[in-house]
Amino acid sequence: MNILCGYNVNIDSVYRITGAEISELLSAFEAAEILEKIENPPGKIISESDFVAGLAYCMKEGCGAEWLVFEDSVFEFLKNRYFEKSLVRMGGNAGIMANALSQLGASRVIPNVAVPSETQLSLFSKKAIYLPEAFTQQEKNAGILPEKSEEDLSSNQEPIHFVFDFSEGETFSLYGTEVRVPRENRFIATCDHLNFRLYTNPAFKQYALQHACELDGILISGFHLLIENYPDGTTYKTILDNSFSELTSWKSRNDKLQIHLELGHFASREIGNSVFLKFSGLSDSFGMNEDELAMFYNLHGVPGEKLLHMEAEAVADAACRLASRNELKKLFIHTREFVLNVFKPGFNPNSEQDLQRVSGEKLEALEFGVKCAGVYAASGKLDGREFVEEEALKLQESEFGRKQIEAFLKAFNGKTLRQGAYAFRGGYVICMLPTMLSQSPVTTVGLGDTLTAAIFLRGLELDVQA
Repeated sequence: MNILCGYNVNIDSVYRITGAEISELLSAFEAAEILEKIENPPGKIISESDFVAGLAYCMKEGCGAEWLVFEDSVFEFLKNRYFEKSLVRMGGNAGIMANALSQLGASRVIPNVAVPSETQLSLFSKKAIYLPEAFTQQEKNAGILPEKSEEDLSSNQEPIHFVFDFSEGETFSLYGTEVRVPRENRFIATCDHLNFRLYTNPAFKQYALQHACELDGILISGFHLLIENYPDGTTYKTILDNSFSELTSWKSRNDKLQIHLELGHFASREIGNSVFLKFSGLSDSFGMNEDELAMFYNLHGVPGEKLLHMEAEAVADAACRLASRNELKKLFIHTREFVLNVFKPGFNPNSEQDLQRVSGEKLEALEFGVKCAGVYAASGKLDGREFVEEEALKLQESEFGRKQIEAFLKAFNGKTLRQGAYAFRGGYVICMLPTMLSQSPVTTVGLGDTLTAAIFLRGLELDVQA
């Protein structure tokens, strides 16, 4: 399978910060300035004090946040102070999914890399990742080069997300007041202006245009990074239009090309709705978690409380409504405890045998996905399918997820199949499966992306076999 992955590939610099370190940081700044910013968080970083206040605020409240860094001097401060001491790993949905696809047996995986720095490239899988060059050496020598845009000229800065993890129970001094961190969480200072604009590397764009007929699928993500307005006066709507035109162009060259759009936690409901509605007619499938499903309340009408508690009846109901009201082909919901797939069959399933056959294929793809995500959580790696199958034997099925399967069967008059269940409602088939959990996970980052990539890959393979 040949698969494109766009748009967001970055470097995660992960550092666990202590109470003593934040106390030392705070002491270097005026109390009045920091306390005012903690009381009224700016939500972005244009100075070192903004960063310190944001970190202190999150540690004080035990909450998570991600603020965009707008000043090069702050980027240099963070990189010089923390990068060498951090755990440096692949970041960005597209980057994580590309590595998963490569490790799990895809033939060729082409990621969009905004800044192909030495560090960024070193984080990619060595199996199936292919990074195209926009121009051959002969063309370069002949002086046939693209015109550089303002984005290209400012793209030398590596896209680094500085992730500051902090632990429950850490204590620090907030100018004489002792603060105890109430809950483990993280604060992210993001220096990544190209990915926030869904910047497409010219080499990636050129490859997609020239090789569209050879592609099997496109995994697209990163839309949740969009912001309302950009410094140059453009808005997220312009970026959406550009992305839509690109994807439409690629798909027009290959009507069998499957596009999956993975959503995320949007800064505003307006942006989330705009992305969903813009691409609902173009994407062959959408993916989201229960939080994101709850955000689309205005489009499906199911109250968010039951969705956030991962109640299967509510999740399936909301997913079916969202799919049918927007004429989606396929919608995939992934939670910690179970995964759920809602899809429109390509034919009228007149018999139970037909329903069972198409449901079995979808459940097989879901099973592969939950194994891969569980194994990645337990081991922090994906060393091929044989490794996944062996390590998956050590995992436990989610007990909560199994109970929700029983609730689903009762609510939708469903039937059991393989390790999960399926039902038929309003012209859509619903398939559901419990996740597989590790008792001692070594990572909780990238599990949704790993799950999505594995299900997408296996789904493409099964479509070819059908």
